[in-house]
Amino acid sequence: MSYPLLLKGFEVELYTGRADGTVVGCSAEAAEALEGFVTEPDCRNLEYTTPPEAGYAAQLELLLEPRRRLRCWLADRELTLLPGSTLSTGDSRRFERSDPANPYHAYIEATYGTRVVTASVHINLGLTEMEALFAACRLVRCEAALLLALSASSPFLDGVATGAHSQRWLQFPLTPEQVPLFESHQHYVRWVEEQLQLGTMQNVRHLWTSVRPNGDNRPHDLNRLEIRICDLIADPLQLLAITAFAELRIQQLLRDPQAHDPLHASALSLEQLAELADANDRAAARSSLDAELRHWRHGEPLLARQWLATELQALAPLAQQLELERWLAPLHSLLQDGNQAQQWLSAHAAGAAVAPLIAAGAAAMAQREGELTAVLATDGAAALG
Repeated sequence: MSYPLLLKGFEVELYTGRADGTVVGCSAEAAEALEGFVTEPDCRNLEYTTPPEAGYAAQLELLLEPRRRLRCWLADRELTLLPGSTLSTGDSRRFERSDPANPYHAYIEATYGTRVVTASVHINLGLTEMEALFAACRLVRCEAALLLALSASSPFLDGVATGAHSQRWLQFPLTPEQVPLFESHQHYVRWVEEQLQLGTMQNVRHLWTSVRPNGDNRPHDLNRLEIRICDLIADPLQLLAITAFAELRIQQLLRDPQAHDPLHASALSLEQLAELADANDRAAARSSLDAELRHWRHGEPLLARQWLATELQALAPLAQQLELERWLAPLHSLLQDGNQAQQWLSAHAAGAAVAPLIAAGAAAMAQREGELTAVLATDGAAALG
């Protein structure tokens, strides 16, 4: 049976601010002026999405094009885009509403405060067959900690190091507090309807967890898996590499569900797996690639870096078959050099202050986008994949 590449798309949240690293909110004005951008409840970050597209080179351009338009608009206001997934340079004491008249935003502010004022990237992978979708949700939920370990980029809050690699994931209010691994679509529908009745979810979108099924008419009509755990990944090639890793794991699952679906391939119960996955997520938020995790197959401990290296080796033949080796390649240097949080923390330990690190990251982010745009403007897309 042939398994084509999955449709994929991204929801990218970004902070705006000055070149010195200071966060400055302008999302309402930007969303009004620019097609494709929407506000978050706090005005200091904004979001854009890319349309469904299976090809990685096509998604690279879809990721870059909105940022080019946004950067031109920001430049007129002496603003730029800032890396990181928390209010690294402050101020987390204040909520700055993007739409003071929005009642849902009022609920968010009153209930969660600035715990939700984070920036991240959500990765959507298209799956329309329900058995495959929920098997993929189980697998990715059990390995979500690996994706956070690769993407961690929020070690700072209000100008200081928090002691975590992903402060975003530790502070973000997971809702409801406990989410099971769903056995089936029917299980998911029953559970969502129960949460709505209990009031633990305000609406069908109010499921804030590491991985969830998604679609235009939840919980009934579903067509994709949404990975929500990743911190903002500023480098588009790193984002696509992490996406390729997740897709390859799902492609393995589609080819051999008995070997890769935790429902069948784990010695643990679904209840134990949910607890394991959540504990792994917290460990990855604290220590990312250096975190000690427990493997979902048997519950034995291993380091995130070791787990990833083993999976990458096992994925190599399938990556070659699907012509994804080049898109996957940035993960090897990421494992060797460390993720964004680890690099920042190393520089901070050596004496660098937080604001200059964010400022340098903002400049590097803009430079990287320019380099990739230049590559795509030539025949370089073929070289990228």
